[in-house]
Parts: sequence; structure tokens; C-alpha cells
Amino acid sequence: MRKQPHFRFNKQERSGIFFLLLITIVFQVGYYYIKANPSPRETNFVLSVHEQSKIDSLINYKSEAAVKMYPFNPNYLSDYKGYTLGLSTSQLDRLFAFREEGKFVNSAKEFQAVTQVSDSLLNQISPYFKFPDWVTKHQSIKKVASKQKIAVKLRDLNAATTEDLKSIYGIGETLSERIIKFRDRLGGFLVNEQLYDVYGLKPEVVEKALLRFQVLEVPSIQKININKASVAELSQLVYIGRSLAFDIVAYRDKNGAYQSFQELGQVNKFPAEKLDRIALYLSL
Repeated sequence: MRKQPHFRFNKQERSGIFFLLLITIVFQVGYYYIKANPSPRETNFVLSVHEQSKIDSLINYKSEAAVKMYPFNPNYLSDYKGYTLGLSTSQLDRLFAFREEGKFVNSAKEFQAVTQVSDSLLNQISPYFKFPDWVTKHQSIKKVASKQKIAVKLRDLNAATTEDLKSIYGIGETLSERIIKFRDRLGGFLVNEQLYDVYGLKPEVVEKALLRFQVLEVPSIQKININKASVAELSQLVYIGRSLAFDIVAYRDKNGAYQSFQELGQVNKFPAEKLDRIALYLSL
């Protein structure tokens, strides 16, 4: 018996295979030809004046948005904030060292004296400086005293007795005792402006008192580390009640360690207007 081949094509099938091979060869030849002779591309194009104007305006808008600044207290600059403003490492270190001593800059001039920034940089960033209200009040007191040329010798506010304080018009028995009690709870006034925090003491009375009594000797205090302190430890501070202390710790547990005192402003019901005074008793 004659053995049949496994593959056998009829005439029509052979023709189809031939044309398939022919098409494959044509495509291969075409591919290598195009690859060897690429057509030049037009890479340059010209924008109309109107289109170029649109692009320029978008670039300018993006640049303005990137450098948009908001008012801030320069006493609480972080490394990152200082870098974005253009301060050098040495300038920031001078400010941090100054703040470590428990001191504050209360004007653009003092900021420059401490950091030694250039006039051009100071003129660029000082319009955004925002100092607390009590700084303005304190400066106004100095101006009044200077104009009136008061020849009264200043006495230490931390050494004043109830009888001494009652000599100020507007301060009676109740308020004088309240001032002493508040001072004792603080462990002594660290800055003159803390007198504004005494409950019931009117601002105009405080101004009169500060013409006679000011912090001449700053008491030594043990600062509280807000990244380690418990609720109980934080609530010992006059300015922080137990509820606020709980929120401070809860925020820390959720978001990690505080990087700056300014971050306390994000805590629920934190008295941001008193941050400057509260920060005197805290450390990071």
C-alpha cells in the first residue's frame, strides 16, 4: 500500500501560501526601507502673539502662587519656613539661639539685629511680620512713658506686694490679691505682658501698672516638653486646662511629634492669641 504524505495541498492552497509569503516579504522590505530612510520631522513651530501671551500669563500666575505669603510671627520660624524665605542656616541659628534664651523679637528692626539679614531681604519679608497685640500695646506704653518723661523708678513686678499694687488707680483689694495669686501659679511673671492675662484686669489699668512695675528679674522655670508630657503634666500650666491638655496629646498621638509651637494652633480650641506666652513654658 502506498504511504500518503502528512501534508498535501491542492493548487488553490498553494497559491494562497505563495501570496502570503509574497506579502510578508513586501512588508519586511518596506519596514527596513523606512527604518533606513526616516522622513524628516518638523520640530520647530511658531506661536502667535496671542498664544504666547496666554502661556506667559500662566507662567506668571504659577510663579506668584508659588511664592504667595501669609502673615506670620517671625519668632516661630521653622527651618523649612526660613529656607523658603531665603534665610541662611547661620541666620536661622542666631534666631533659634536667641529664642532659646526665652527672648522675643518684637519688631522688624530687632529681627534684623538678631539674624543679621540684609536690608533687601528684610524689606521683602518684613511686611508679612505679624506680632501679637500685646507687643503693640507694650510699645505704646514705652512711647507714652517717653513722652511724659516719667521720673518714677521702676520696681520689679515679681516682688510687688498687694499694698504696692493697690497704689495703682483701678486696682483694689480683690484685683491685687488676684494678681499675686496668678503670679504664684505661674511661678513668677516671665514677661510684662502676662499681666494682661489676669482675669478682670482692664487693659488701661495694666498700662498704668506697667508704668510703675515691670519684670526686672526673670524667674527660672522648668519647661514642659510638649512631645513627651502627659495630660497631667500639661494641665499644670495655668494657660492649659485638662481638656486642652487632652486635645494637645491626642493631636500629637495622631500626627506625630510637634515640629514647631505654631503647630499648636491646629489643636482644637487652642488659644492662638496667647501662643507667645504659653510657648515660654514649653520646649520641643
